[in-house]
Amino acid sequence: MIRMKSGLIALAVMLFWASMPAAAQTEEELRQYVDRNTQQLVDKLNAEKGLYEEDAEAFYASMEQELTDFVDFRRIAARVMGRYARQSTPEQRDEFVAKFKRSLFDSYAQALVSADDFEIKVKDATINSGNADRASVQMEVISASGSRYPVTYSMYKTNEGRWMMENVIVEGVNIGLAFRDRFTQEMEQERGEIQAVIDGWGDAIDSLDLEQEVDQS
Repeated sequence: MIRMKSGLIALAVMLFWASMPAAAQTEEELRQYVDRNTQQLVDKLNAEKGLYEEDAEAFYASMEQELTDFVDFRRIAARVMGRYARQSTPEQRDEFVAKFKRSLFDSYAQALVSADDFEIKVKDATINSGNADRASVQMEVISASGSRYPVTYSMYKTNEGRWMMENVIVEGVNIGLAFRDRFTQEMEQERGEIQAVIDGWGDAIDSLDLEQEVDQS
């Protein structure tokens, strides 16, 4: 159970990056695009499990290549940095993006590749009635033992009309908010020295127990 939940969190964090390059106009079209892209990414991860044990750097490069064309890295960095993004330089934001991306691989890759077999069902998509550029997609991760874990993707539509993921919620835990809260805590501890927070971000993620937060939600 612990391995499954760690793998689920790792998968959700990985999918936090993935966008859906779709010009979907209806909720069913959006659901289908999310389903197709999610299954493709899971297949890729399963295919690369052996590579991680042989060459972690090659695994990292392979996953990065898979995601690069579908990721709004600057948006993710700005959301995690929150109000402190305005205090940073463009160079610092770029550096944080690289640190953030690498820290996720370093912290969660082992849990991901060692997770028991699971199935993902994309259940439905709902476009916000008050804002057609926002949507949520409800999913369910089913473990080999039959346990079910709810996952929600928060989506937004770009100016080009593409749907992209901007957040993930796992069993009620807002993953993006958890990272942003940690960034805020680090800024307080470092007395506002944003470069120090960026430099130490890998250690900050290592100490962030998302699995415990899921259990307590």
